[in-house]
Amino acid sequence: MNGEFLDVLQQIARDKEIPLQELIEMVEVALATAYRRSHFLSGEVKVKILQEKGNRVSYRVYMEKTVVDHPTTSPNEISLQEARKIRPGVNVGDQIEIDLPSSMEEMGRIAAQTARNVVLQRIREAERHKTYEEFAEKVDTVVTGTVQRREGRNVIVHLGKVDAILPPQEQVETEPYDLNDRIKVYVLEVRETPRGPQVIVSRTHPGLIRRLFELEVPEIEDGTVIIKSVVREPGARSKVAVMSRDEKVDAQGACIGPRGIRVQNIVNELYNEKIDIVRWSADDTAYIAESLSPAKVTKVELDPEKKSALVVVPDNQLSLAIGKSGQNVRLAARLTGWRIDIRSESQLAKAAQQREGDSEPTQSPPLGEHNALDNLEPDNTGTASIAAPKPVS
Repeated sequence: MNGEFLDVLQQIARDKEIPLQELIEMVEVALATAYRRSHFLSGEVKVKILQEKGNRVSYRVYMEKTVVDHPTTSPNEISLQEARKIRPGVNVGDQIEIDLPSSMEEMGRIAAQTARNVVLQRIREAERHKTYEEFAEKVDTVVTGTVQRREGRNVIVHLGKVDAILPPQEQVETEPYDLNDRIKVYVLEVRETPRGPQVIVSRTHPGLIRRLFELEVPEIEDGTVIIKSVVREPGARSKVAVMSRDEKVDAQGACIGPRGIRVQNIVNELYNEKIDIVRWSADDTAYIAESLSPAKVTKVELDPEKKSALVVVPDNQLSLAIGKSGQNVRLAARLTGWRIDIRSESQLAKAAQQREGDSEPTQSPPLGEHNALDNLEPDNTGTASIAAPKPVS
């Protein structure tokens, strides 16, 4: 092997962006495999490429064997007697390297016949692993891709080096995913497989909303404004709770942007999904009132033991507070972590009048057609309320 061989390896290393030493190790494995096959050996053969002066290289072919008293048929064992002929002083259990006969001409022929394909395979494996590591770092981030095709119910999104899978459970029903559409996706998971990295992306995950705001709002990126929580019913509505670490910066205004341009860019990306930006507060009363935006709230009464809140709204705000099929109050409950019972001012006044007219205390009457649970299932007490699952951050 002369200097030209090393020059070729150096050129491949530069072209494929693989460290030279790593590439040399690949060639060593390839040559060892080829030598073992050509000599019909069953043991493990190793090849060591040695760099010498003048940019020249030499090589050593050997097998590593274990010294034993009574060798079996294993090609990786050698008797103590035979081992001491090679290296006096070895003992049972030691490892000994046995040089194998070879020639420069033979190694050149073997390399030309078989090593090239093995090296190319190892290079492809290294490139796939490098791509995997690159995308593994992108988990929990947003990337831009192009809708490439459909495979069954999966949408394939081209991300440059890989084609990502957008599975049906991560798709928004109202989004078209037409061929060549440019879309932003949330990287949910990256798996390393023999065929290369498998990237799973999402359009439904609340993390997509969070990352889009980080991209769009400089105050979030620099940490001045913090997203406390995000809840979402994909394709329909999201609520984002924000707070400012600087009293001079209005968190809600920063997210909305001049003339609403920042939030509108996100809405456009999400195919007109509605987004409510809510001012987070450590005061649960204020936070619950804010969470029902865009509805106006008259008052909030808390029951900390039951983690429930009675919210009173003007009559003309009741439908808005509840939302279509209870969507607004449902998202508010998830955002705040409180069970929310909404009543209009007239409903509350009517209930108070009925209690005053009764000689004995009775349970509040049904809330009628404006009940917060219209089109929803009531709880086991018959009270109109929305339970509060935990928000997804």
